[in-house]
Amino acid sequence: MRIILVSGLSGSGKTVALRALEDAGFVAIDNLPVAFLAPVVEHLARQGVGQVAIAIDARTGGLEALPGTLERLAEQGHRVDLLFLEARDGVLLERFSETRRTHPLAREGRPLVEAIALERELLAPLSLRAARIDTSDLSAGMLRAWIREFVFAGEGGWLTLTFESFGYKHGVPLDADLVFDARCLPNPYYDKALRPLTGRDEPVVRWLEAIPEVGAMFAEISGFLERWLPCYEREHRAYLTVAVGCTGGQHRSVYLVERLGRAFAARGRVVVRHRDCPLLEMGLTPAAAAPAPPPADCA
Repeated sequence: MRIILVSGLSGSGKTVALRALEDAGFVAIDNLPVAFLAPVVEHLARQGVGQVAIAIDARTGGLEALPGTLERLAEQGHRVDLLFLEARDGVLLERFSETRRTHPLAREGRPLVEAIALERELLAPLSLRAARIDTSDLSAGMLRAWIREFVFAGEGGWLTLTFESFGYKHGVPLDADLVFDARCLPNPYYDKALRPLTGRDEPVVRWLEAIPEVGAMFAEISGFLERWLPCYEREHRAYLTVAVGCTGGQHRSVYLVERLGRAFAARGRVVVRHRDCPLLEMGLTPAAAAPAPPPADCA
């Protein structure tokens, strides 16, 4: 059976993720206590269920028993993936303010800020074992698209390798394990014909590939990963997110992430995503969706 455990901070989008998994054909179970995880999986397996998504978080309790439970499920032949959603504190505060929901740990007069900090501390060991997604700047539609990419990542290999582009002007993603800065490369934004396009469009690709420094940066990032990925795999690291940033997350970082994704696709479980180019997730480009140029500091 394939089991995806969905965890993370309250307000980070776990409900959206669980529904996306249900739409992808998984049996979805919310807020399951850890003590019931193994019995429920055993029952579903007897019923012939092949895919189940289960939300486990700070509300359920018993998190200290989860690592042992996951190991036993893996020994029984189940494929277990752990997905952890998080967001910046300011974003979580804003979301709770907008929805007027009560944080599950905001008991006995505990302020919301303290409840978020406590939950982050309680779940920290879990986040280190998981594939992490920072939902701070994601719409519900983008999160659903990223969940689909995670679900249908290629088979093979122990490690799920995610390449993520981003714009520094929007902040470094919380889910990044390795971060590379492409802002030192020449910027296609200053060519007015290329400005509305992205690093996945052929004119931008040709422009960047004509610059030796771009090829040198790609070679050094890919060489670094080739050298050190076996070490991550030897440590049984299940997930690794490699983030590449430029100013706005539209040209240079998108190009490098796309190229890295193709270069490492043969390793098996590879995901490519673009945090600050949401239209790419829908198969569009900024030019196709909105002819007007972006703000002057976007690149």
